Amino acid sequence: MYKTAFCIPMIHRLGENTVFCQYPIFNGIEKKYFVRFHRFLSVCGEFKNFMYICAVNRKGSILIGLGAIVVLFALNLMMGKIKIPVNEIFAILWSGSSEQPAWQHIILQSRLPQAITALFAGASLAASGLLLQTLFRNPLAGPSILGISDGANLGVALVMLLVGNSVGNHFIYTFGGSLAIIIASFTGACLILGLIIFFSNKVSTPVMLLIIGLMIGYLASSAISILNYYSSADRMRAYVMWGMGDFSAVTNERLPFFVIASLTGLILSILLIKPLNALLLGEMYAANLGVHIKRTRLLILLCTGLLIATVTAFCGPISFIGLAVPHIARLLLGTSNHSRLLPLTIILGACIALICNVITILPGSDGILPLNAVTPLIGAPVIIYVIINRKNIQYFN
Repeated sequence: MYKTAFCIPMIHRLGENTVFCQYPIFNGIEKKYFVRFHRFLSVCGEFKNFMYICAVNRKGSILIGLGAIVVLFALNLMMGKIKIPVNEIFAILWSGSSEQPAWQHIILQSRLPQAITALFAGASLAASGLLLQTLFRNPLAGPSILGISDGANLGVALVMLLVGNSVGNHFIYTFGGSLAIIIASFTGACLILGLIIFFSNKVSTPVMLLIIGLMIGYLASSAISILNYYSSADRMRAYVMWGMGDFSAVTNERLPFFVIASLTGLILSILLIKPLNALLLGEMYAANLGVHIKRTRLLILLCTGLLIATVTAFCGPISFIGLAVPHIARLLLGTSNHSRLLPLTIILGACIALICNVITILPGSDGILPLNAVTPLIGAPVIIYVIINRKNIQYFN
């Protein structure tokens, strides 16, 4: 039996209309009110037991997470400036047609790709954040810590601020311009990843690699600032808007490439569960267990680089999801065992991204909120809690 967080008063004696029990505060109250309160505490205790069992049971937590994904995914399809009946949404998804062609276009061309993008982007960022935190044994490590996101930003800045000034303001709004932005972002992220992998073979400790990644990020940010200085106001505004993050930028034509790249990175991260658990003991113990440290570090960097580069290239830089979600999963499970932690982190990342996407369209009247204006509302309180309670939270055990 699991102990509940509620102290249910034990009754000593029942009068005709009053109660006498172990707690003086309950003595003398009417019997019917006490019985109702007693039943309420019992129900709360049973619910707490159920949630605790689901938390410690991997299958239970995964089932709850998958159920939450289904509900949030449906909510993403229903929310928007134009209200579409639920039965029409299911009819469009089932048959691909509707009496209202506009509703069909909104669901199939806008809301459905956006929800799928949010699902895979959140899962990818959360998984990459967990892998980096384990690799560097640093609870504040995230997708932007190695400069990979800054490399993607630099690639986009070169297209928007440098090439855009040369070919005209209309270039980035064309299909060729948007495709060039995706290619430049992915190329920039991969180039920085190549530098990180090169330096990973030159340094012996993850801390030194972390510092090198930060320095590379600063160099990329410096180049972006110089490009901004010499760019026009329109180009700067377009680049700033891209930097706010957006799940709606992935169209149906681009969606298969995004999903395949994200799934590849997620599958690779799952295959790394055993080496990640060995790294929790430290690199010396992991090496004694037969783990090839340099190869494992290279695979983790390749996996996180692929996940971060894919999300940044298609959706722009997205903050806090990769940093905060692993902490939420650890707090729920109370363990750093990746066989339980990684699947829940992936599911929670998808849930948080879907929640953020819903919040961006809640105002609904004059447009949508920037994604990076919403993610800190969820991520920042989690990080503050982790910093304040860092002595009471057991990491990497």
